[in-house]
Amino acid sequence: MHTIVQVDQYIINSAEFAIPILDHLRNLIHKADARIEEKMKWSMPFFDLKGSVCHFASFKNHCAFGFWKGSLMKDEYNLFKDRNNAMGSLGKITSIKDLPADEVLIAYILEAIQLNEDGIKLPPKPKATEKPTLVVPQYFIDALQEDPSALSIFQNFSESNKREYVNWLEEAKTEATKLKRLDTAVEWIAEGKPRMWKYLKK
Repeated sequence: MHTIVQVDQYIINSAEFAIPILDHLRNLIHKADARIEEKMKWSMPFFDLKGSVCHFASFKNHCAFGFWKGSLMKDEYNLFKDRNNAMGSLGKITSIKDLPADEVLIAYILEAIQLNEDGIKLPPKPKATEKPTLVVPQYFIDALQEDPSALSIFQNFSESNKREYVNWLEEAKTEATKLKRLDTAVEWIAEGKPRMWKYLKK
């Protein structure tokens, strides 16, 4: 199906209150720049020009309108409810009255287009948080120090091998279990075995 028809269909299938809002937004976007192309992404209309410019969506009780690079825009009129929320920069829209003046919205659309024209990209998303620094409990260090070869082998273990032993000890439900595991751990480490050695392919 042609994208324009898909966007038409999207608007027609929206809740009754949403249809005039979405129609109005769509007209303004094309008025801002006739080169803008419509695309359907993630089941909602996107408006692209050298990359995503903006998009809208309708829900049961409100509409959302967002700028893909809203976090990089000046937001001169403080319109953004959440500048990092590309999904709905203008918050919940329930009627055309909730929208800023046409000329203001067009100015924002033009600014968003300019970011694409200038090749300005969104910063990369922060990587998943690193694992916390491994802290080897003192009782484990003390036990290893009683067997210098075990201590030396443990120090040369990879971070993940060390962490597996520490987690195993720390997860013990009782002190008796912890002590039993501690003896086993020192014995296995002295033999150069990682915690999961039984499961390693031979």
